[in-house]
Amino acid sequence: MKEKKAIGRPPLYKKPEDLQKKVDEYFISGRNTRKVTVGKGDSLQVIEIPIVTICGLVRYCGFCNRGSFYDYEKNPEFTNTIKNARNRIEEEYEELLQRGLGAGAIFALKNFGWIDTPLVDNSTHNHYVIFRNPQAVKENASDIKPRAEIKNAELPAG
Repeated sequence: MKEKKAIGRPPLYKKPEDLQKKVDEYFISGRNTRKVTVGKGDSLQVIEIPIVTICGLVRYCGFCNRGSFYDYEKNPEFTNTIKNARNRIEEEYEELLQRGLGAGAIFALKNFGWIDTPLVDNSTHNHYVIFRNPQAVKENASDIKPRAEIKNAELPAG
């Protein structure tokens, strides 16, 4: 009987520890940066801020595309490594929202599965949007009502 030969390219990483090392390296020193001017007058300065992206991480780790990177998540040995790396990038986008740098961060977080939930106060005709992590939505699914059912909803302060 003939011995079966492996078809396709050999895996980039045989052990999760090797991939984790490369991921950590990306977050420490492998990311791109951009120059930003901050302050006014005498305190004006130019600083470099890190730019963290899924595509940047994927390329840094040697994958040709995101699909190849995500395929590693299907392997139980690599699942936590990939999920943790994605979560670290998601956290960066979340922090951008807190700093008021929303449009690009919202787009990126929607690609991570986040959703925005419209709320309408019918007494004042004010519209609000609550941006939620998908896990929070699953845990509080009974809190979310279709738009037609929202009447005089309790709205967030501010």
